[in-house]
Amino acid sequence: MTAAPITDETPAAWLGKAGRPWRRLAGLAAVLTILDVAPAIGFAAGLSMSVVRFGADPVSAAPWLALAVGSLLVRGLLGQAATSVGARMGRAVKADVRDRLLTDLFGRGRRDTGRLTAVVEGVDALDGYFSRFAPLKLAAALSPLLIIAAAACASPVAAGVLVFTLFPFICGMALAGTAATRESRRQFEALERLSGLFIDRIRALPAVLAFNAVDRTTAEIARDAAELEVRTSRVMRIAFVSSGVLEFFSALAVALIAVYCGFNLLGLLPFPAPEKLDLARAFFVLALAPEVYQPLRRLAAAYHDRQAAEAAAPSLATADAAAPSPAALGDLPPAIRFRQVAIAYDPATAPAVSGFTLDVAPGEIVALLGASGAGKSSLLHLLLGMAPLSAGAVEVGGAALGDGFAGRITWAGQSPVVVPGTLGANIALADPAACPGRLAMAARTAGLTPDLDRLIDERGGGLSGGERRRLGLARAILKRAPILLLDEPTANLDPVSEQAMLSVIHAAAQGRTTLIATHSEAVAALANRVVRL
Repeated sequence: MTAAPITDETPAAWLGKAGRPWRRLAGLAAVLTILDVAPAIGFAAGLSMSVVRFGADPVSAAPWLALAVGSLLVRGLLGQAATSVGARMGRAVKADVRDRLLTDLFGRGRRDTGRLTAVVEGVDALDGYFSRFAPLKLAAALSPLLIIAAAACASPVAAGVLVFTLFPFICGMALAGTAATRESRRQFEALERLSGLFIDRIRALPAVLAFNAVDRTTAEIARDAAELEVRTSRVMRIAFVSSGVLEFFSALAVALIAVYCGFNLLGLLPFPAPEKLDLARAFFVLALAPEVYQPLRRLAAAYHDRQAAEAAAPSLATADAAAPSPAALGDLPPAIRFRQVAIAYDPATAPAVSGFTLDVAPGEIVALLGASGAGKSSLLHLLLGMAPLSAGAVEVGGAALGDGFAGRITWAGQSPVVVPGTLGANIALADPAACPGRLAMAARTAGLTPDLDRLIDERGGGLSGGERRRLGLARAILKRAPILLLDEPTANLDPVSEQAMLSVIHAAAQGRTTLIATHSEAVAALANRVVRL
């Protein structure tokens, strides 16, 4: 196991890399979006011919009216299909990114409030980008040109006007997008700060109350919330301004086409026109004119999704996972070797562990003894993948420690997790496939009551402090794993209760390579070797 820095990529490059495994879905969504051009042209043709034919012969207008209605139906089906495919891609990318983030958060020990915010808020920001913006990006480049080509068949001059008015429309989108991207990143950073502050203060709520810091904490949260409000308002202001600019150019282009077609039909153009339009062609071009800008307007509406995704991307980047080790732990207890290991949770602060070297023989019980803050728990967390390896190397069973080893380790911490349910169900969390006989054996070995149907609430109601520790040891006994890690298994217990736990700890350690982090000399006496930190 080695520490790797977070990859240094631009947000756009990272987003492209994140969506690469689902290129087919992205291509299908883009093709369905571009195919929307065909029914748009069909609707314009059907509507124009229906209007022209209806006055002379209503019956002859019926096929064209059917074309217009059918085009609307096909357009709706294509839009629904494109939306469904885009949503599938968005879900797939989010699931993959969230899985890698959780692996990075808990499997590689990069735990901080910013990463927690990224798992929730940041991952959700990807949805709009991949489900809406990405398919619309290609469609916005091709669809207007296809529609202009269709309009050129009826009126080359009108097609030229449409091409000319595209340039200010595109420039307006680019300028608005550049300004909004910066503000979106600042908004997401403000959201991360507020979320991190809120999580930190919730964790420290007892200390906040004990030191009468409620007013100060409230003021800090209010200040960060006000900053987020300001950042969000700026993003919305830019969005409204850019929307107004785009709508102006779109309406101006349609108005120019309407004026040209009307004056051409009436013969009132102030300049010689190279063409003479009839009502059918004029109506066809006029019906197509708004469609030229529709893909660009959709892209502009989804542009905020791109800004949100690019703003969140730096927080979502993770280091590439190391290649899995070909070696796997068997059922026999392995040797564990630490070589000049350093563990630093924050590069700006001193490492929790530095220069640690230790060889643990297969099946050996080693007690890590030392004061609080010496790094005992950090070494156990390193083996579980919950602490970062900042320097050095760790080998388990002759193979470099990797993310997959945690599943072959059994663990009992200071405060075992308790879920609402029965005592048996809580023990079975270590091995859901365990039979009732094995559950009863584990409970009996750990010194728990044989009543596995006893109900326990989420706060551990019904269990004493000693029984809660025994619950953790019962899970450790139940799980078939060759490595046992115990973190302060008798902390805060009175001498009598601690003495009663020693036989349980000894039974749980049999046939396993065991590391025990403890302050207790009595627990350390169970070990084959004591290492003082």
